[in-house]
Amino acid sequence: MTTFDTLAIIGIGLIGSSIAHAARERGQSARVRLYDASPEVRARARELQLGDVAETLAEAVRDADCVVLCMPVGGMASSAAEIAADLKAGAVVTDVGGVKKPVADAVAAALPEHVFFVPGHPIAGTERSGPDAGFGSLFENRWMILCPREDARAHYAEQVERLAAFWRGLGANVDMMDAGRHDLVLAVTSHLPHLIAFNIVAMAEDLEKVAESEVVKYSAGGFRDFTRIAASDPTMWRDIFLANREAVLEVLGRFSEDLAALQRAIRWGDGDALYDTFARARRMRREVIEAGQDSAAPNFGRDKS
Repeated sequence: MTTFDTLAIIGIGLIGSSIAHAARERGQSARVRLYDASPEVRARARELQLGDVAETLAEAVRDADCVVLCMPVGGMASSAAEIAADLKAGAVVTDVGGVKKPVADAVAAALPEHVFFVPGHPIAGTERSGPDAGFGSLFENRWMILCPREDARAHYAEQVERLAAFWRGLGANVDMMDAGRHDLVLAVTSHLPHLIAFNIVAMAEDLEKVAESEVVKYSAGGFRDFTRIAASDPTMWRDIFLANREAVLEVLGRFSEDLAALQRAIRWGDGDALYDTFARARRMRREVIEAGQDSAAPNFGRDKS
């Protein structure tokens, strides 16, 4: 069943192109319009037949029942301001940004009062980017977090549920969460791990006592996985860390303290402290697998063929 007759997607990267694929494949939208600031990306989206690719933002959002902002969070407020005059009354506007509270506040301030803004964040993705990276099953059995605003209008809750139904139609599981809570949780589960990965990979490149060729040639599983995370789009992650700086700095402070404790345990030969930390971390890994968020298959589920 079609949830939104006309869907407009602004930003044709991994998430935007995956929404386009999924919405058409699962019949959630009768028409899919797309726009990207890059002429090259727009041309490629046409080649991939992702939908009706507009040449302007106004053309993309005009008469759209739902508009999804899929650009890096640093550009969302300005994009919202640019489309404000062309949004039809009653349209649902949402986003897929990895930071919610400060970004949602800025976007809401730029939008007209006659639309319904429901911030969102799909917990799904890969290290790849661009229109070629998208695929329709990206959201299958993944969490979509919606962070509804404090909006007393009579139909706001109805539109929140409509958007939730859309995401369920794309295969996602939907949860509601306070925007500030979202930013703290994601600082732990996503932002800090990416910051660590970026730092470790950059550090390995800079080490003078170990040749870069050796690091690449003898990459063990741990470092190899860090390089996969570090391959993520640098513009997107720059914007995330700047937008969510308070939550990231809070979690980073705790991490730094715990890392210092591990450093002392290694220096003092405290095997019990090391073992206790590693055992607790291993239990968390089992919980992630039991929750269906990863595979327990050998080699971390990689295809070895």
